[in-house]
Amino acid sequence: MRILTIVLASLLISYTVSAQYPGGQWSGGKNQSMTGTMYGKIINGNTEKPIGYASVQLFGSKYDSASRQMVDNVLISGMLTQQNGDFLLENVPVKGKYTLKVTIVGFKPHEQVVAFDMKKNEDGSPNMNAFEKDLGNIVITVDNQVLANVVVTTEKPGLQLGIDRKVFNVSKNLVSDGGTAVDVMRNVPSVNVDIDDNVTLRNNAPQIFVDGRPTMMELADIPADAIESVEIITNPSAKFDASGGSSGILNIVLKKNRKVGYNGSIRTSLDSRGAVGLGGSINVRQNKINAFVSINYRQRKSNSNGTTDRFSSITDPNYEQHQTDISNWKGNFMFGRAGFDYFIDNRSTLSASLNIGSGKFNPFSSNEVLTTVLDSPSYDSLTKRVTHSNRQFNRKGFSLDFKHNFPKAGRELTASADYGTRTGPSDNLLTTDYYNSDLTTINYTNAQRQIGDGIGHRFTVRTDFVNPISENSKMEMGVRAQFNNNESTNGYYDVDANTGEINPVATTYNSYKSNDRVLAAYATFSNRINNFGYQLGLRAESSNYKGDLMTTNEKFNIDYPISLFPSIFLNQKMKGDQELQLNYSRRINRPNFWQLIPYIDSSDILNPSVGNPGLQPEFTNSFELSYQKIFKNKDNFLASVYYKNTNALISRYQELRTLPGTGKEQLINTYINANSSYVTGLELTMRNKLTKWWELTTNFNLFTSKIKIDNQTNTNQDQFASWFAKINNSFRVSKDLSFQLSGNYRSKTVLPPGGSGGGGGGGGHWGETSNAQGYVKPVYSIDAAVRYSFLKDDRASLSMNISDIFRTRVSDIHSEAPGFIQDSFRRRDAQVLRINFSWRFGKFDKSLFKRKNNKQDDNGGENFEVGGMN
Repeated sequence: MRILTIVLASLLISYTVSAQYPGGQWSGGKNQSMTGTMYGKIINGNTEKPIGYASVQLFGSKYDSASRQMVDNVLISGMLTQQNGDFLLENVPVKGKYTLKVTIVGFKPHEQVVAFDMKKNEDGSPNMNAFEKDLGNIVITVDNQVLANVVVTTEKPGLQLGIDRKVFNVSKNLVSDGGTAVDVMRNVPSVNVDIDDNVTLRNNAPQIFVDGRPTMMELADIPADAIESVEIITNPSAKFDASGGSSGILNIVLKKNRKVGYNGSIRTSLDSRGAVGLGGSINVRQNKINAFVSINYRQRKSNSNGTTDRFSSITDPNYEQHQTDISNWKGNFMFGRAGFDYFIDNRSTLSASLNIGSGKFNPFSSNEVLTTVLDSPSYDSLTKRVTHSNRQFNRKGFSLDFKHNFPKAGRELTASADYGTRTGPSDNLLTTDYYNSDLTTINYTNAQRQIGDGIGHRFTVRTDFVNPISENSKMEMGVRAQFNNNESTNGYYDVDANTGEINPVATTYNSYKSNDRVLAAYATFSNRINNFGYQLGLRAESSNYKGDLMTTNEKFNIDYPISLFPSIFLNQKMKGDQELQLNYSRRINRPNFWQLIPYIDSSDILNPSVGNPGLQPEFTNSFELSYQKIFKNKDNFLASVYYKNTNALISRYQELRTLPGTGKEQLINTYINANSSYVTGLELTMRNKLTKWWELTTNFNLFTSKIKIDNQTNTNQDQFASWFAKINNSFRVSKDLSFQLSGNYRSKTVLPPGGSGGGGGGGGHWGETSNAQGYVKPVYSIDAAVRYSFLKDDRASLSMNISDIFRTRVSDIHSEAPGFIQDSFRRRDAQVLRINFSWRFGKFDKSLFKRKNNKQDDNGGENFEVGGMN
């Protein structure tokens, strides 16, 4: 009898699907909704035991491409429950509500209305589990309560505004096609990127996350095509890592697909510098396994030039210097990612992933310095330096994750372990020609090899638990431990300019080791009373840093046994889709490896630099008041007033030192802890759907900052107001053709108050950190792109983008200190044109996955095509 019931139910489901869509060829195409997953367990109400082989069907409305009308009471998905009562309905559009029907011989038919719950969390943040609906234990002898319904748009907007974060959808950002995460960041609201790929969030260096966790990857290592979205969190709560100091978090969410069947994409690009890019990805989902692999290869060809003018009164007589610079980078890098998800049951998932990035580069730079000594009479000297470099990097990251959803909605347990490693050997040949007074003949030549190497390891474990106490309140808690170990060596060796032989004895050699660990625990409580919500959080962290400069036997130890980081979020919902939030948090910014490492880098003759292993962490108190209004046409307006006060600010600093190996006194760039600083500002963000074909996103930030430093020999920078603005226009000319025009402007700005601790934020070792003695001059740039989609369901696309159309994206910095004034100007990679091609594929095909046990079809007989990754 049971076998007969199973057969009849399977035939009924298969017939219904076939009747609605003969041949299984229905596809949503361009208008296909975002899809999610519904799952649960069928329970016998009398015995409280699970029921296997019950028929579970989901009915709703669907768009019929033939009649071009919505059809009601269509079978969306269906299956027979497993022996343990579990069922899993996949590829369910999140738009609208559905009727779930459960039937089995001997039990009363059961029906209930179900829908995806897209409500926000109590702190105003988006519900990250909204696309996975746990229907819980369904007792089929009684009716269950009707679940709430929320309607969402069928297409993700380019920017989703939330009261505590913004979500930037990368697939809408045409100007970053074929580029890297750096190109993506140039269009993200609240974010600025300089020409050296250093990223700032509200004029401070942020903490960079990838998939919700810190990373050892640089932004330039991550292909834009691998990114799904970027989350901008300006004032994180106690749940998040307290690192990041005076800025917030940029979380890069990589693409991942769990649709049944197989899907993927192939991509290629070519730019006007002759740099080629190739990439591909594939995702396979069958039964309890979801596996994915992606690989990207990209050539890097970068050109820059600049000038530096300096006046110095440190020595007697005074002198003036003019330096011209030319730099060319050639090389390539690869980024690979692979992993799997194992669905233990409907409520438990085990995931593992591996990220690998590697690259080889051959930079070339030329510096020419003309010095005019202002003596009586004055005279000139000329020095030319050429640097040939070979650099490599290898970065690997492995993560293991476990997630369990309890039958009670919203209760979940997660655990993860991450391990990352990096290496970065480099070999630089510096050849310096010193000219005679006629400035045409060479007096003598000095050649040196700078050979360095380094390796780093990071290990992190964490677990989090979410427990809803009632419908309006919940507790969250977790623990985390992170361990970092770094080793680095750096040496200068004399080279015979004629024979090229290297002296095996280094003129300067340093070997440095460091390790640090951070132990943390947090708890938050959220509650809502009518339209008022609040979240109280407290995070405790214990940190220790140890450094050992082995060549001089110097040791450094920075210990903070316990540091407390509270957070408070108050939220008030008002009439007319308005929302008001006030929040406070305390955070820490620990100096990064390059700020601590005590090696002098003199590859730039006028601007040698060195880290400071004695740097202390900086602590920041942040306040933010935000207002959001959602208009009837779904336009969004978000306004935020913020204030950040930082103590022991990590600041870039210039001082006079004697350079080892030369005995000469020279100004050198380093880092110190300033007394304090503050940043206050107003940020406005607006997303407007002006017409059906035109979407406009505007971001404006007005701010001022002040750094206080206790050093009477240095002059503090005068305080002034600064602002920057971004405008992003997206035009949908037709169903296949789209345009994008983006522009940004930054006014005269104090060099960002706040160090670049946290890592992963920039493209260079130096970083764009604060300087109490300088400012950046105004700069603007404009980018444009066009994309044409073709083939069935827009599976192929051809795009073209151009960056810095008017060659205005430059670095123009003025700096002062007692005894010198300097102006530095650089331009890099202006007017780069890139052409990109992408092809998506994917289909669910039963013939690819032969089943040994055919008594159950997890997909209710469906044979729908599934779209690939964007």
